[in-house]
Parts: sequence; structure tokens; C-alpha cells
Amino acid sequence: MSRLNSYRELEHLRLRLQEQRKNITTTVMVCGGTGCRASNSQAVIDAVRKELSSQGLDQSVRLCVTGCHGFCEQGPVIIIEPGNIFYCHVTPEDAFEIVYQTVMKGKVIERLLYEDPGSGERFKTESEIPFYKAQDRQILSQNRLVDPCSIEDYIVAGGYSALTRVLNGITPEGIVKEITASGLRGRGGGGFPSGRKWSQCLEAPGEEKYVICNADEGDPGAYMDRSVLEGNPHLILEGMMIGARAIGANKGYVYVRNEYPLAVKHSQIAVEQARELGLLGENILGSSFSFDVDIARGGGAFVCGESTALMASIEGKVGEPRPKDVHTVVDGLYHKPTTLNNVETWANVPAIILNGSSWFASRGTKKSKGTKILSLTGRIKNTGLVEVAMGTSIREVVFDIGGGAIDGRPIKAVQTGGPSGGCLPVDKFDLAIDFDALSEAGSMVGSGGMVVMDEETCMVDVAKYFLSFLQDESCGKCLPCRVGVDRMLEIITDITEGRGRPEQLDLLEELGETISQTALCGLGKTAPNPVLSTLRYFRSEYEAHIKEKRCPAGVCKALITYSIDAEKCNGYGVCIRACVHGAITGEKKQVPVIDTQLCQKCGICRSECKFDAIQVI
Repeated sequence: MSRLNSYRELEHLRLRLQEQRKNITTTVMVCGGTGCRASNSQAVIDAVRKELSSQGLDQSVRLCVTGCHGFCEQGPVIIIEPGNIFYCHVTPEDAFEIVYQTVMKGKVIERLLYEDPGSGERFKTESEIPFYKAQDRQILSQNRLVDPCSIEDYIVAGGYSALTRVLNGITPEGIVKEITASGLRGRGGGGFPSGRKWSQCLEAPGEEKYVICNADEGDPGAYMDRSVLEGNPHLILEGMMIGARAIGANKGYVYVRNEYPLAVKHSQIAVEQARELGLLGENILGSSFSFDVDIARGGGAFVCGESTALMASIEGKVGEPRPKDVHTVVDGLYHKPTTLNNVETWANVPAIILNGSSWFASRGTKKSKGTKILSLTGRIKNTGLVEVAMGTSIREVVFDIGGGAIDGRPIKAVQTGGPSGGCLPVDKFDLAIDFDALSEAGSMVGSGGMVVMDEETCMVDVAKYFLSFLQDESCGKCLPCRVGVDRMLEIITDITEGRGRPEQLDLLEELGETISQTALCGLGKTAPNPVLSTLRYFRSEYEAHIKEKRCPAGVCKALITYSIDAEKCNGYGVCIRACVHGAITGEKKQVPVIDTQLCQKCGICRSECKFDAIQVI
């Protein structure tokens, strides 16, 4: 395709591409996101492509390799249109049957349909599946429409229409006004109002300005930004272009984790395609607007998700934060005014421009508008990426979308907001997913991580895990974070290993409050949240560890002992064979004995015993 020199040429291209696809009778959408690739979706893609070719269906059936569909645990996933037929756990061996039965004959293959783990009911279409039915998928739903490596797909789906509208009559001030009126807040952490940030950057003096997409998603278990960027990179580029037009920038960066190879690859392809068409570069679409984007690979440090540390990394410096006395909208990248938003924030921008601020603001709460993508993981039936309207309760996400507890064990808590978030008990599940509501409860929306925990989770151990992560990832620049988090971890470790003292609980709270008030950057200020929130809601577990030298959840090894319940044991000896440490001995058809000196408390024997005879006390 040749360079587009006007808005009209872009629209002509869109119409021409749409006309070319009128002969397509069926579309087979195979998820090619990282999650499904881990389940061998590439082999499925190859098998389906080969089968379509062998049946002579290349011209009438379109095979679209898409980004993530969200329901990652069901991968590889295929959706067939028309019909919205949803197949899951697809294997390469299923390709012939899918093409012959469904594509050619229109028959549904029952065994490939999703089966609800609770009711056993099978669902034919994606929209019927409870996991999807309760969502409001404004951003994630676009992944299924496009091959992330095809700018043609994005254009056919309406891509770059918002950019055209902006270049064809909306002033920078008008763009900022629309974003401000929408109520869009940053989706990467603190929820700062995007319109206010853009307005400050627009008003900042200087001819040279920058926009940055923060795709340095470092929270354990979180992959929202990765999936959006690798699944629909042109959506992010279009959002950045609109932001650049609004603040007067002509240069942008996508700062993406080097550990996200597919996101890096697809972003680079998207930038090259946009340049080739003239959607990046000088005088875009014949206008006076010039803008280009480079892909910057992350340095592998969690702290580089913090805005000033990220900018230092792009500049080739050590990724360390700086004091916030001067804001980055005035003194940012290379000391120039800079607007930084995360992937999900930029992804919302084109739709706001096309549909209007009131459309976006119609979802959500008074102060938290639009939808939010969550990474739902943990001890529940359905895990994956979830997109819901702001204001949706935690209970709806965990039980209606997540399907509730797995293995019948009662749910105890949910951790929101990543390692710097907080843990909330089940009696707080009616709280709305809202920036302010979760913050008041001692947690945060953060980037959108949500980990569900059941009664076999020790909340003291959870706090220890996240503190260990934050200690390891601390840049060490400021004393409160460098020393304070280390000291908190020492105390938590003492408690989990039976050396805790009652007065240490007050010390933990004092340390946590001090770090929150004095740490240099936002990551340091929120580092104590896992401890402070678990102390607030699960103090009894801390007291059991200290006063009774007991871990109620049976997790902390120093405080538990494994034994065998003679009444439940059938003497089959499975535990004897399973124990790799030789700690379990006994004769056949007799109750075995555990040598507590040799027992490593690894839990293998407990998982192998079918009679629940292995007890943890």
C-alpha cells in the first residue's frame, strides 16, 4: 500500500478493503495471544490454515489470528462467525472436524463447547458463557476483530477514524476538553485525571514535548496491558497520536517490558506499518501534524513502571525515581514537558473522540468513569482477563464472572491493585471497583490485578510474599523504602517462623505509616499496603502466629506439623511412595507414621492422599 496523503485517501482505502472482504462468508478467529500460545495455539493455527487450504476455502473463509480473548485458562480458543460459536481447549487434531463440520456444514461440535464447571451446562456462543455475559467489554472485545500484525484489519474495523476527526477540525484545546469531560482517569495506578494531565502539559512552555505509553507492567500475575498492546497495537498508537496532537508533541515512546516479546514484536510491526502508510511521520494525512513513535524496551525493573524512573530508563540512565516537586508535565523526558499514560488509558482515547465524552461517562461511578480491565486469578473457577464498568462490585467479579470458590473451599479475601495493593476480606466484597472506594478501604485499583484467596491462604504469608517482592524490586534510592521495607520483612519473617512478639504489630503499623508518608515515589509510598491491610482486617491471624505459635491456614512451615488421621487412613501406602524425603514409613494395610524430623512439610503426601487422611496441625 502506498502512502496516504489525505483523510479522503484513508476513507477510500477503508471502503476498498471492506469491498474486498464482501466475499468472505466465514471468519475463523484463533487466539494467538501469549496465554493461548503457551497452550500450543500456533500448532492449531497452522492446522486450521492447512485444512482450509486443502478444502479450497482460502478465498471464502478468513482465518484471523487475533490477540487475547480474555478466557486464558480455556485456551486455545476459537470463535467462528457467523454464529459467535465458541470452541475451547482446541487441539491441532480438531482442525479437520472444525473445518469440515462447522465451517462447511454449519454443525456445532458439542465436545469443543465450553462446559460450566458448576452446572455442567455447555454453551454454544461466547455471549452466553457466564464469564463473558457479566462483563462490559469495550476494549477487550476489539481484540477479536483484528490481526494485530495487520493495519488493514484495524482500518476495516474503523481504525484511525478518531485521528481523522481530530485532524479535521478539533483543536488541541477541544481534545483536552473532551478527555476532561469524559472523566477518564489513568488506568496504571493512582487514577490521576487524564484531562488534567493533558491540560497541564498543553499549557507548559516549550516547543518540544513528548507522549509516552507505559507498558512496563510489572505486577505479579497482571497482564492486562500486555494483552491489549500485543492484541491491538494500532489502537494504542492512535490514542497516542491524539494525545500528541492535544499537547503539541511530535515524538512518542512505547516503553514495553522486554519480557513481553510478543508485545514488543507487534508494536514494532504496527509502527512500521503506520509509517509506511503515512500515519506516522511528517505531515500526517496531508495535515500540519507530524508525529513519530519509537519502541523502548524496559530494563527489567519493577520500579521502571514509575513515571520518572521510566523516563530515566529511556534516557539511558539508571531507572530511579526523582522527587515530585517538579511534575513531568512540565519537566519530563529530557527535561521537556511530557504526558505519560499506560496502555489501557491510551486505548480508551479513540472511542472517547468518536463516541463523545458523555458516552464514556455513562459507565461507572461519579468519580470513576468507563470500564476497567482486571486480571482475575487465584482460587476461583474462572480466571483470565475481565473488563467491567467502574462501580461493579468485587462480589460480582468474583462470583458472577469468576464462578466462585474452587474445590468448595470458602473464599477468604481478595488482593487488589498488585503488590502495592491491599487485601480485603469477604465481608468487603460489596465494595465498588472504584478508585476512591478501594483506596478508603486500604487497597487500590492499581493496574487491575485481582487475586482471590480461600481459607487455605495465610494472610501473614501473603504479606510476606509481597514484601519480599517489593524488597527485591526496590531501587534503593530513598531510605524509607530501602531500609523500612527491609525491616518490615524481617518482622513478618519472625512472625511466620514463630519468633514474633505482640509489640511488633504496633511497630509494623508505625513503620508502614512512616514509609507511606516519606518514601520518594508512589511505589515506595504504597509498599506497606499488603501489611497494613492484612493487619487491619486479619489481625487475628497475626495474633495466632504470635501468641499461639500457630498458623490457622496451615501454611507457615515453622508453625505446623503433619500427621496421619488413623480413622481416615486406608493403609494403601500412597503417601509412603509419594514422600521423596523418606519421612513416611509403615507396613501395608497399616497406618503409616510420619517422622517429624525428616518431614519437609512440602505437602506432596497431602495432595496425593485421596482420603484426606493427612492432617496439618
